[in-house]
Amino acid sequence: MNFPFILFLIASFVALGSTALAITGRHAVHALLYLILSLLSVAVIFFLLGAPFIAALEVIIYAGAIIVLFLFIIMMLNMGTRDHNSDWIQPVNWVGPGVMAALLLAVLGTAIFQGNPGILDTRVVTPQEVGISLFGPYMIGVQLAAMMLLAGLVGATHLRKRDH
Repeated sequence: MNFPFILFLIASFVALGSTALAITGRHAVHALLYLILSLLSVAVIFFLLGAPFIAALEVIIYAGAIIVLFLFIIMMLNMGTRDHNSDWIQPVNWVGPGVMAALLLAVLGTAIFQGNPGILDTRVVTPQEVGISLFGPYMIGVQLAAMMLLAGLVGATHLRKRDH
């Protein structure tokens, strides 16, 4: 087994573990934090596979913008009446996410210092190729995804106004 493949396996296990914790999370904000860790580990996997631009898009669009949108919707709906922040502040609750994030950071640092060891012999995807794909054959899919996000935001606003 070569070293880049071991890095890939570590990032994959972090992705699977954090995704499982995001799905089984009892609190929406905590589940979103695990989802952020999952999306970051997927970005590391893209980076290891030789697609640094797609990895950057994963971090900027999904782990950044989409999760912030989810957090705004959760805060806007104000779901739950109990304050769960005191449970989350306890240091014992940070051990799992901290270990997974540190492991992911170690994998990324190792990959960067080794000169981005690609696991597969693939070519680097340029931003121009991504743009041509998104606004070419996949334009309808991109527009449908944007409309679904807008519908979710309008629906959350409607639900919030109905409570008042």
